[in-house]
Amino acid sequence: MEFNMNTNKPVIALLGAGSMGTAIVKRIAAGKKILLGDISEKRLEETKKELSYAGYEVETHQVDACDRASVRSFAEKAASLGEVKYFIDTAGASPNQSSPEHIVKLDLVATAVAIDEFANVIAEGGAGLIISSQTGYMMRFSDEIEGLLAMTPTDELADLDFVKKDAVANPGIAYIASKRANHLRVRTAAATTWGERRARINTISPGIIVTPLAYDEFNAAGEGYQQMIAASPARRVGTSDEIAEAGAFLLGEHAGFITGTDLLIDGGVIAAMNSGKFSLWQ
Repeated sequence: MEFNMNTNKPVIALLGAGSMGTAIVKRIAAGKKILLGDISEKRLEETKKELSYAGYEVETHQVDACDRASVRSFAEKAASLGEVKYFIDTAGASPNQSSPEHIVKLDLVATAVAIDEFANVIAEGGAGLIISSQTGYMMRFSDEIEGLLAMTPTDELADLDFVKKDAVANPGIAYIASKRANHLRVRTAAATTWGERRARINTISPGIIVTPLAYDEFNAAGEGYQQMIAASPARRVGTSDEIAEAGAFLLGEHAGFITGTDLLIDGGVIAAMNSGKFSLWQ
């Protein structure tokens, strides 16, 4: 049965078929075509079933975010379905469940690759959204390092001395550096590759958001997370639905003058850190 008989439907490409990305898609997908990309066939099928049963038009494409050819194939598949008006990237690794090298590979380099590849297919007037993290605000890097993270060609990022030495010192540092790089790469892309397509791209930096992946973090480092919750003005965790509300705004027409920026949604954790109420390193 064909639920939507309209033609020329805008395409939404979601890389990383987890709960946060799915929540964002649900906010914006009515009357549009969704392309889900994930390395897990099982997750793709489960998410497709969930969205299809809710009335959305969905296709899937297995993609390895760490492989440029695979990401390019995903972008080309999206373009074959129609005008790619939205790109959302939620692919990432858990810092307490992954090696520093894998975090750099997936959260830093692979995110930069996705930004590059979707710059080639995003439609004029389209919008991109990269899900980063509050951790991108948890360390200060020198202007030189930030410049290198922002401007180094993607294929050379992993060869930077800072990345090969400091960023892989431990998973936490790798994660913080990768998420800061997300902000910087998006800011650069907004002014160059995405801007030249007359498209927008932004990042969101969630704080402690309850998702299935988050439970791995809570089990591994629950005390630290509890301290952050206690120190934050909100004194609670966030939800995927709250991130989805903000994501829908940044992807929508009311945010048409917003590009190259990051929206921190953390219940005030970073504010607490900056005011000295909480220290990550204590």
